[in-house]
Amino acid sequence: MVDVSVSILLLRNLTNSIYPLPEKDWISFSSIWKPFEAKRKETITASGQVEKFLYFVANGVQRVFYQGDEQHEATLVFTYAPSFGGVLDSFLLQLPSRYFYETLTPSTFLRTTSEEVQQLMSESQAIQRLIQIGINHSLAGLMERMTELQCFSSEEKFKKLMTRSPHILQLVPHKYLANYIGIDATNFSKLINSVKI
Repeated sequence: MVDVSVSILLLRNLTNSIYPLPEKDWISFSSIWKPFEAKRKETITASGQVEKFLYFVANGVQRVFYQGDEQHEATLVFTYAPSFGGVLDSFLLQLPSRYFYETLTPSTFLRTTSEEVQQLMSESQAIQRLIQIGINHSLAGLMERMTELQCFSSEEKFKKLMTRSPHILQLVPHKYLANYIGIDATNFSKLINSVKI
């Protein structure tokens, strides 16, 4: 069950860390979010669907992944509380997603629609600025991740992941972490046992 008041408080803390909104804008922004729950291993957004919702993760762990030929998967990003989730490019462009968004654990969210976000952005410069800064942070993170994938050794990628998110070993099954940094699960287990962080 989603505790909406606690989730809204977490949402406010996150938005304040990105770009604090004036009180009247916060009231407008907080009013568009509705509770949503999903079970473990539930597909929230499938490839080919347009992402209709922006999610705020209140509890649980999810991943965005690409599925290629012969069911080969590439995990692109993990989301967990307190963070925003969903297939961001599909949400912003309102084009069919090339990716899946699925839960790895039972999850609770707040979510809002593209229409509601666009409406508030047209009415409030502060909300527009909040969204813009959030997108900028996402883009910076994406560029950093691309550099890691293309330039770092397996050990360096593992160390970077553990430095950035040391708690992730307890949140995410290791097979998905191995996939995220582009190595097989056996080598990931060896890194856990051998690399000092």
